Amino acid sequence: MGLFTFNQKWIMTQTWEHLLFAHWPVSVDCIRRLVPDELEVDTFDGQAWISIIPFLMSGIRLKVFAEIPYFSTFPEINLRTYVKSHRRPGIFFITLDASDPLVVEMGKLWYHLPYHKAKISFRQNGQEIIVHSRRTPSDAFSTCFDGCYRPASIPFAAQAGTIEHWLMERYVLYSKHPRTKCVYWAEVYHDPWKLHAAEAHIGRNTLADGLLDTPLGKPALLHYSKGVHALVGPIHPLR
Repeated sequence: MGLFTFNQKWIMTQTWEHLLFAHWPVSVDCIRRLVPDELEVDTFDGQAWISIIPFLMSGIRLKVFAEIPYFSTFPEINLRTYVKSHRRPGIFFITLDASDPLVVEMGKLWYHLPYHKAKISFRQNGQEIIVHSRRTPSDAFSTCFDGCYRPASIPFAAQAGTIEHWLMERYVLYSKHPRTKCVYWAEVYHDPWKLHAAEAHIGRNTLADGLLDTPLGKPALLHYSKGVHALVGPIHPLR
């Protein structure tokens, strides 16, 4: 879909800033258990992948309104995998943690996304980003993510046919309603990602505990992006 056409359809804008993309290869069978039957597990050279993305969200605005004053910049962490339907590659969000309680409720209500409330510290020290997250209510066993990261190369655009392009250049999100189990999709438009290789240290990370056969170890691939401005379309049931 061209930008002009999508400009007629978007309903919300968002800006995503200072993103880390940490990627792990996982088995297709493992991912198959996590996504609805209506979606096909997407693979690169026969390999399924899972990713964790901490970032800052800002500039949320509905098309019919000016920027919503309530929303300031706030951190979020996504756990996602890669799927397709009717040959359209997209992203399926397994979990989303956010520090803004209204965004948590809006994401659940409007897009049927599996949001969780979390207390997230997200700070910048020079080029380094430091993130500490705990789901609330907090206790010793709360789902958590602790890490720090920084860009480690000049920016580049992912080339078609590469694993970077396969992971990053996706413009459809899929979700499942928790009660009806109906699968939905929505389009997202933004400029192609400007990526950097990244350096990262991930400490305690339990976002995928209980979902995968084994805990996530060291990421196989790491990327950083300064960010993009995104247009988000309406949600539709998958037919």
